[in-house]
Amino acid sequence: MSKVNPKFEFKFEPENNHQKIAVLIDADNAQAKLIRPILAEIGKFGIATVKRIYGDFTKPNLNSWKTVLLEHSILPMQQYA
Repeated sequence: MSKVNPKFEFKFEPENNHQKIAVLIDADNAQAKLIRPILAEIGKFGIATVKRIYGDFTKPNLNSWKTVLLEHSILPMQQYA
């Protein structure tokens, strides 16, 4: 069995909470009510420095997202159908 070169090995260190993470959300396929636990889980691995959500916010089915975007500092990116 060959050894893995440690130079390229990924080491996860939970106590190092300085990893920068981009969170990209597909609004049509994600539920707004789950954003709080999702962001809490992401916070275990680092800091979500970029939070964007993509969807057609002119459609009424995405109204639930509109109420949580500001609360969680998520930048909406309009994508017309």
